[in-house]
Amino acid sequence: MLRNSRIGKRSSTRLASPQDGCGGGAMGISIRHQLLSSSRRAADVERLESAIGRFKADPAVANNCEVAFFEMVGDEHLHCNVTHRHATKSVTGWAGPGHVPDGFVHNRRFGDMPHNEVVRHIRDMVFAARV
Repeated sequence: MLRNSRIGKRSSTRLASPQDGCGGGAMGISIRHQLLSSSRRAADVERLESAIGRFKADPAVANNCEVAFFEMVGDEHLHCNVTHRHATKSVTGWAGPGHVPDGFVHNRRFGDMPHNEVVRHIRDMVFAARV
């Protein structure tokens, strides 16, 4: 169970894809996380970030995105936001889109789902077709 403390959150940001989303239509994927200090999910998030870093971008898709993992006090789920610069089609299981300053965000919570299924759901959202 997570402690009810917001002090000492673990935070990180990195570029998951070496492509910068500029020029030739390549897609850039960045990842960040904001975990509670007592998170039991830190290792899971590291594995997810590693898997996302291996996603192969579709050169036909130029829609930079950010994948953000976070936790909330009192909620045992791992939350994931995927924010795209441009609007995308809806993907089953994801809430949204919400309009934010950086674009359009979709959100999903993950419980005790197998790693490969979480990666598949995130991949589906990251590569959702533009509207």
